[in-house]
Amino acid sequence: MASGGLTPLQEHALEVLAGLEPPWTLTGGAALAGFHLHHRGTRDLDFFWHGREQLGDCADEVVRRIRAAGLKVESLQRSGSFQRLRVSDDREVTLLDLVAEPVPPVEPALDVAHRAVRIRIDTQHEILVNKLCALLGRAEFRDLIDVRAILAAGGDLARALRDAPKKDGGFSPLTLAWILRGLPVGAMAEEEGVSPSDARELARFRDELVARLTAAARPDP
Repeated sequence: MASGGLTPLQEHALEVLAGLEPPWTLTGGAALAGFHLHHRGTRDLDFFWHGREQLGDCADEVVRRIRAAGLKVESLQRSGSFQRLRVSDDREVTLLDLVAEPVPPVEPALDVAHRAVRIRIDTQHEILVNKLCALLGRAEFRDLIDVRAILAAGGDLARALRDAPKKDGGFSPLTLAWILRGLPVGAMAEEEGVSPSDARELARFRDELVARLTAAARPDP
């Protein structure tokens, strides 16, 4: 995995897109690694427009601003509620995922300073809830890393498990435990270039998380 924090291009993109109306919220690994924990790098920036079914003109305005800033932009995927952009300058490339998110957040976003502008980012708890739901649906290596980092920083797993069904009506701790139990952590770590010792530590965390999820699914005596 890359070192923690955002790249110069990613930081510049946030500055270029600050103040856009309606406002977006930075979430996912970029918010977590760039502002909360600085525990890893990220390949993309996730911009959510909460409370919207469709992106509408938001995506077009993002593209306009990026081009006006002298950056190159290419659309890789597009639908009414999602667009993935490839943004580059002379030194690096990053991806921007633009998402219309009709499901309301479980808690308000934070307003934070970034260079000379202010942007909104999701809280660590909001990201933990989203990551647990993401693991249920896609079980990606980076999501497991992020859940471990948030819990190590004091994240409240019990509270997140209570909030997750608000985002995904099919969420259950027992189902997530079943999915994680079969997650090929070693093979995924090798693909990501993670050292064997770090992979073993992550596998141990996965097993501990499965035990906690299973315990949470048991009815109270």
